[in-house]
Amino acid sequence: MSTSRLRRSLATFVDSSAYFAITNRRELGHVATLDAMERLIIERTPLITSNFVIAESHALALNRMNRQVAATLLADLDSGRLGHVERVTQDDERQARKIIARYADKDFSLTDATSFAVMERLGLRRAFTLDRNFVQYGWLVVELGQT
Repeated sequence: MSTSRLRRSLATFVDSSAYFAITNRRELGHVATLDAMERLIIERTPLITSNFVIAESHALALNRMNRQVAATLLADLDSGRLGHVERVTQDDERQARKIIARYADKDFSLTDATSFAVMERLGLRRAFTLDRNFVQYGWLVVELGQT
């Protein structure tokens, strides 16, 4: 396996729930989530997120904390330090709508479903998330306290 394929196979998709828990010191699991992110960075795990996740993370921080925290989070996400941003394509959006229709018994948001579509397109198998929807869809998740 080539180095780039190996690194891609070890890549982890980062969801807004992880970014929010890292940002919000009052969030349950803040310390464990922050520790897990630090381990992923130290281990040089390629981190990937999407533009939809960034928009959702900004909205969460803005609505549940304040403008300053939201702006700082947005700047951190835009810097690339917390992951490469993969843009959601039109095909990803179409696939996401199919996922939502196929799993009508689940409460997958459009952002969740686009994340699943991006992960499928990129061949990713693991997500860093606190959102149970990723497990319901069948993804491996970074356990807090482990990587």
